[in-house]
Amino acid sequence: MSAAAILRAPADAPAVPAHVPPELVLDTRFANGQIANDLADPYAPTDALRDPAFPRIHYYPWPTSGNQHGAWVVTRYEDIRRVYEDNALFSTEGVAQFQMLAGEHWPSIPLGIDPPNHGKYRKFLNPWFTPVAMKRMEPRIRGIIGEMIGAFAERGEVDIAHDFGRVFPVRVFLDLMGFPFAMFDQFLDWEWDILHEPAIATKAAAVGGILAYLRGFIAEKQAAPDATLGSYIANGRIEDRPLTPEEVLGMTWFLWLGGLDTVASSVSQMFRRLGMDPALQARICDNPAIIPTAVEEFLRVQPLVNSGRRVKRDFTWHGVHIKEGDWVSVFNSSGNFDPGQFDAPRRFEPTRTANRHFTLSGGVHLCLGAHLARRELRVLLEEWFTRIPQPFAIKPGTDTTVVPGLLSIRHLPIVWNVPASK
Repeated sequence: MSAAAILRAPADAPAVPAHVPPELVLDTRFANGQIANDLADPYAPTDALRDPAFPRIHYYPWPTSGNQHGAWVVTRYEDIRRVYEDNALFSTEGVAQFQMLAGEHWPSIPLGIDPPNHGKYRKFLNPWFTPVAMKRMEPRIRGIIGEMIGAFAERGEVDIAHDFGRVFPVRVFLDLMGFPFAMFDQFLDWEWDILHEPAIATKAAAVGGILAYLRGFIAEKQAAPDATLGSYIANGRIEDRPLTPEEVLGMTWFLWLGGLDTVASSVSQMFRRLGMDPALQARICDNPAIIPTAVEEFLRVQPLVNSGRRVKRDFTWHGVHIKEGDWVSVFNSSGNFDPGQFDAPRRFEPTRTANRHFTLSGGVHLCLGAHLARRELRVLLEEWFTRIPQPFAIKPGTDTTVVPGLLSIRHLPIVWNVPASK
């Protein structure tokens, strides 16, 4: 797609604030995880957003970042980094605050808290997500993955998206938090409605359902504490005082919202790429020492989420007047492929070392679960290439259409030849 092919927003697009120039209201839904394609690189169309002919800042009129309104959009790496790092100008208050649909206005913690208060919540939660903590969790992660692969290895086929990727990271998360596995299907139904269903009433009903459940869960952990993260939060203290009920709920809710489908979407896109590229499979299989950098490269080329920030004061940026209260969305789907930051950005290079991508956000709000996501993907590749015969492929006739975002791929059958038993 060329910059010239980018269309002005259609007549039925949502209205925009009066100070937004009409010529900057553009239809870039294809870069915001809204439009499916069947390209080998689903994010390739975003190159148009960095074309010199394309505006450095444009306005996206559709709801984004969990809000019911549009936002200014930046697409270049340096601009995205500024939004993530300039906490004096850009705020996370109100980001992903779906709870407002249920009439509740407490923040999602820690994402919805600005510095300096943000730091105390990260300090409280960080011990559960450090590399040391992930090393302690690894045997359980490896056990879950090994058990699941063992159940289908001899079949020569698995729907890697629905039957594996959708399940294993959620099992890890449920264990970590202390949620019962019996809630698996209900959790995914609620989360799907909150993140992916357009009807506000549907979203609101799902928010109400999960918040009612979480309040009951918190009460149970307060009555009978245990060794889980859910209990740690429910009975937590900060600065020598107990967490308030809203702080407990804000943390528990935010971890629930972020813990269910990001790794699942990463897995489905990762295996789509691997299934299309036997040479890449062979390279990783023959040299498993590159798995950590390969995981980082999979993350870079699969930017699932474009984050948003609220503007704290009027300012002018690249000649565009932006007002206090406006929102800015960063299109990581473009910034992760900026040639000013990444050498040959469209080439998948599993040994790439200079790889400071934005898939896991940036600045002080770097994803709390970043180490967990990396560990899960690393262990998965280690176990897969040890247990599954090479090469494997996407099952012939499979629809490989992908939505380049959290919607990703719902079904992706993978097949391989099972060796004859001796």
